[in-house]
Amino acid sequence: MGASCSSDSSAVDAVITVRTGDVKGGGTDGNVYIALHDVKGNRTRDVLLDCRWKNDFEAGSLDTFKITHARLPHDLKEIEIWRDNSMKADDWFVEVITVDIVGEPTKFVFPVQRWVNAGERLFLTQYDSCLPQFEQHPDQRTRLLNAKRQLYQYQQNVEGLPVQIKELPRDEQFSNDYRHDIVKKKVALIAQSKIVNMTSDKWRSLDDLKNVYKNNLGPPKGMAYWKEDLNFGEQRLMGCNPNIFKLCKEIPENFGVTAEMVEPFLEGLSLEDALGSKRLYMVDLTFLEGTECTNNRQLCAPYALLFCNKDKDLMPVAIQLFPTKGPDNPVFLPSDPTYTWMIAKMWYNMADCSFHQSCTHLGLTHIIAESCAICTHRQLSASHPMFRLMAPHFLYLLAINTLALERLVCPGGWIDKTMQMGRDGLFNIVKKVWKDWRMDVQGTLPAELENRGVDDVEALPNYPYRDDALPIWHAINRYVRKVVEATYDVPAKIAEDHELQAWARELGAPLTEGGCEIKGVPGDGKFTTVDEIVATVTSIIFICSVGHAAANFAQYDEYAFPPNYPAFMHGEPPKTKDPLTEQDIISALPNKSHTLDIMVVTKILSDRGTQPLGDFERQYMYDPLGVKAWKEFRQELDAISKESTERDKARKNSYPYLNPSEIPNAISI
Repeated sequence: MGASCSSDSSAVDAVITVRTGDVKGGGTDGNVYIALHDVKGNRTRDVLLDCRWKNDFEAGSLDTFKITHARLPHDLKEIEIWRDNSMKADDWFVEVITVDIVGEPTKFVFPVQRWVNAGERLFLTQYDSCLPQFEQHPDQRTRLLNAKRQLYQYQQNVEGLPVQIKELPRDEQFSNDYRHDIVKKKVALIAQSKIVNMTSDKWRSLDDLKNVYKNNLGPPKGMAYWKEDLNFGEQRLMGCNPNIFKLCKEIPENFGVTAEMVEPFLEGLSLEDALGSKRLYMVDLTFLEGTECTNNRQLCAPYALLFCNKDKDLMPVAIQLFPTKGPDNPVFLPSDPTYTWMIAKMWYNMADCSFHQSCTHLGLTHIIAESCAICTHRQLSASHPMFRLMAPHFLYLLAINTLALERLVCPGGWIDKTMQMGRDGLFNIVKKVWKDWRMDVQGTLPAELENRGVDDVEALPNYPYRDDALPIWHAINRYVRKVVEATYDVPAKIAEDHELQAWARELGAPLTEGGCEIKGVPGDGKFTTVDEIVATVTSIIFICSVGHAAANFAQYDEYAFPPNYPAFMHGEPPKTKDPLTEQDIISALPNKSHTLDIMVVTKILSDRGTQPLGDFERQYMYDPLGVKAWKEFRQELDAISKESTERDKARKNSYPYLNPSEIPNAISI
């Protein structure tokens, strides 16, 4: 007997609601059954869920069924859901099932978030959130987790880089591919932009270049300020790459800066006093020296020295483009001829942007988050509270990374065509940085700021990235702590949770032992305290949300006007301080078609792919304690958003990218 879908509710015992997941191939035309179990072991009849006048269980659909003759003598404990062998190859992805017993005030919620294959029965308790040592159906849990391990397997695509997915599982694929087809979007944007005559010709003048932006793409922020030293300083504080400059405690031996050179820019301070009073900051990208780039293109490996002036702005005072001092590697200064200083900043910025795209963006958000996501799927059951806590932040991550490898980072792809380093240089830079990256330092915002010496708000009061990111870090940390403390209310639960311990171990284990080889995982592969779990989960959620937002969403504003933050330059870096002209700047820029490629792709990459932080596309947590923590998290984010908006109004230039309303939950673009 099927479920009754008539308007006559006199004999209805329960109302069953089923949401089929909005994933590719997630619907089914097979026969779906459900049975209810009570706390005393009683079971209803097998109920066929079928409304004959509609097509049930389509991907993304919500179906409601009124069932009769299904009254249980005691409280509902669990449900049993299955499909018969009709339409055997037609698998079904279920997101959530609710059971509303007529006459009872409680609505029972059973999150599923799994494929229900033909002939397999799935037993689910309310909220489906429990530790493995308390699982009522351990054989089912083990079977499902083992099946996921077969689907989520590691592969190191490039030696020296973090591991990625070997083959994209079907439930990780985009539900609507057209939204994420970068090639189609690029063609559409070019058509909409009304840009004409974008041939391979060089630009005639800077005004000629600026005229390109009088179209639907709009002028990027960097176009208005790119010549200013204030803009160069702000790029370190609030650009795409705001987390590599550090407090300068002494001038490196290979950096040819002298007191005589820079003291004219230190507002009356001696070099020694500026160092001692935390007024000098620097970027050291000299490790880029010798980086092998695509087609043997040249990349600088510079130092930059910056001074925090009386207005609390960070201003560049010296740039050296290569590590070794010498007559053909001068220290460039703001007092140098205008276009000479300008092109020195541009060559520095190209090295900075090479680091940004390689590490800050790709390696240390996209790829490391992918490693963590794969490990989570492999070692934590979908029923595990920690899986449910992290899962919203992995949405579409593996899909966008797979797409990027195919379309952007492939040989001859966008990175090869538009960036000086190319694909080869990108991977080589990630290798250099990844070997020293630690989750408990670079992956932990307060520790990372302290490590760079930029956590002192009195010494450096105007640092938008820090000021906007820290409140969100602490909000994520408090949210995670509430869920973790509720889950592990006694230490024994941590020790006895074999899934959690396997997850911790695999995150840090060497590649040769089947691990992710992430250094600095709290607990060193074995969790013993709540604090270690909280630190690890907070780091992962932050990287997937705030970390990626900071690296990604300023790209059009920074990259789209090439002189501001050049991804590619013609010619060679200056070796003397001889005066240059505007034509020298023009000659160094990418040509017209090259510029259009940069504009369009960075515009696409600056789109938001998922909903704002805390507003989850898919809800995974339904247990009351988790839901309470989540609602409080959203309230705190709303308050932070208002504070961020007010803080931004006082800035000389806006930094909207880390307002919680602008930060997606996951890396999906």
